Order: sequence, then C-alpha cells, then structure tokens
Amino acid sequence: MRPVDFVKMHGAGNDFIVVDLLQKDLGVDLSKLAVRMCDRNFGVGADGLLLVMPSASADYRMRLINRDGTEAEMCGNGIRVFAKYLFDRGMVGENAQIETLAGIKRIHLEVDGKKAVGATVNMGSPKLDAKEIPVVGYKGRVISRPLEVDGSIYEITCVNMGNPHCVIFMESVEHVPVEKLGPKIEVHPTFPQRTNVEFVQILSPSELVMRVWERGAGMTLACGTGACSSVVAGVLNGKCGRCATVHLPGGDLRIEWREDNNLYMTGPAVEVYTGTYYLEGA
Repeated sequence: MRPVDFVKMHGAGNDFIVVDLLQKDLGVDLSKLAVRMCDRNFGVGADGLLLVMPSASADYRMRLINRDGTEAEMCGNGIRVFAKYLFDRGMVGENAQIETLAGIKRIHLEVDGKKAVGATVNMGSPKLDAKEIPVVGYKGRVISRPLEVDGSIYEITCVNMGNPHCVIFMESVEHVPVEKLGPKIEVHPTFPQRTNVEFVQILSPSELVMRVWERGAGMTLACGTGACSSVVAGVLNGKCGRCATVHLPGGDLRIEWREDNNLYMTGPAVEVYTGTYYLEGA
C-alpha cells in the first residue's frame, strides 16, 4: 500500500483534503484518488481534493478535484484554506498569488500569532453573458429568466465566477429540496458544462441566506464562488447591495462587489488534522 500524507481543512464547513505534490508525483490517477479519499464512508471524507503544485506564474498552483472525480476551475473556500496551508508552513507571506484554472487569484491572509485564521480573496470580475457562463437558449445576460424543471418554472440568474452558477431566489430556503432539485438543474441541457446551483433568500439589502448544490460535489455547507454569484445576482435583480454577508449552513462569508468590478470574499480557514492515507493496490 502506498502512503499519501494529507491535511484535512475546511472553510465555513466546505471541507478539503490537501495533498502536497511539490516534490513528488504519486504516480496514480488523481481523479480516482479524489473519489477514493473523499468518500465519507470508506475514505477520509471531503468535498474535494486540493493539490499543492508548483507554478511558473504565481507563488503556487492549486488544483481542485471534486469528490466525483471532475476538476473544478476555481473554489472560493478552497483557495482560502490552500493559502492558509502555505502560510502556516512558511511558504508564503500574508499576501499570496495562487494560480488556478480561472486565472491567478490574489489573497490577503488574516493572521493570529503565527497562524492564518482567514483570508480575503480577490475573486475577479463576474462574467454575465450567456456565452461566457455558458448557458444555451438565452442571449445576453440571463437575469430572472424562466427555466423549466420537471414541469415547474424557476426564475434563474446566471453568473460565471470562474465556474458557472445558477442563482434562484426564494421566499424561504429552509425547506427547499436542494438534494432533489439541485442535481436536476446541475445537468439541465441549458448548462452544457453543468452548473452550481444556489437557492437564496434575501433577509435585507446586506444579508442573504444561501443553500447550495455544487457541481461535482453535491450538497455542501458553503460555496465561495456561489456566495459571490448570489450577491452579483442580488444586485442585478435589485434585491441587495454590493456589500453583503451571506449566511451558509457552515458559516458566514462577507462579499464585496467593489467599483473595480472585482468581487472580494472574506471568510475563515481552518486546519482540522493531519494524517496518512494508505492507497490500496498502489
């Protein structure tokens, strides 16, 4: 059996297995490894596998493989814990640049003593044109447009924050059957690259409640790009301001859509434990 050292971490309950590949190649199919390690019954258990890799254009490169084995372009909670992993081990300072499939992201870490406890991430500018998200069957911006799912019509607003999002506003999200409706919207023909799905309740112009179905991960306790997309959608629909707190099952994220058209996300980053996973058959 081959040993794989890892660190278990989470950002607002969105949990990850961090594996350092800077000095070694595991020599295994990383998609299959993610499925095995992220299994909550037979593995470590997580929403995704975060891989620490070298970068020619930034401090380090982050790869995220979802627990279903697919690779994500970007993850807001993941990049915060990724930066904490680096800072706590003396690999970066309080400001870091991380390469992702969605581009280089700039991060400022909140430090308590010698450990990072949270971070603010420049998440970049939202893409709003249907072709850029991508969404088929619509032209231009998809703002409060109808989508039929199992005979019911939902008003959707679509945003790309490095990955695609479909935001649906509800009077209350407490009893929304996320586990049933989310996967149907994720693979709806309207979304050729599948989509993340956010169900959002507006408490006030500065407070939102969000539940999420993540593409490739299912129901999670938080989604950083989803929180950003929800605030963007709220602004576009006149439901909230450009600075808002998003309440998620795993905690709160502070989102600011600043005048430079970039979104800045602030939230916690936590290390839970370290361990070694023994990969059978390797």
